[in-house]
Amino acid sequence: MISKVQYLGSLRTESTHLASGEKVITDAPIDNHGRGEAFSPTDMLANHLATCMITVMGIYAENTGFSMEGTTASVHKVMASNPRRVAAVEIDLQLPAGIPEKYRSKLEDIGLNCPVAKSLHPDLVQQVRIKYV
Repeated sequence: MISKVQYLGSLRTESTHLASGEKVITDAPIDNHGRGEAFSPTDMLANHLATCMITVMGIYAENTGFSMEGTTASVHKVMASNPRRVAAVEIDLQLPAGIPEKYRSKLEDIGLNCPVAKSLHPDLVQQVRIKYV
């Protein structure tokens, strides 16, 4: 077991990571009867695609001997209806310009094929733009 989720009422949940005790709150979004005071579950899905990409890229970077420190991602989620679902996740990934050119292609491939990316339904559009700044 990895977590425990408790419904707190008013369309809010609290998830507890059992190994660390860390907690995450989610709210339903304003456009779906919620308060929008925290990430929604679908926000988390989109955000976790980016965090997974950066994590596996970071593993490669550490094992290869270069740093990804300072990497950022901007995440945008596109919703669809009928059924209500995430239709697309758009990620703008900014990596340090100091990453050696010879590692970039492999690094990008690792990110684009992270476990979350490979776990999402193929109908969900994953648009990732990568820049070295």
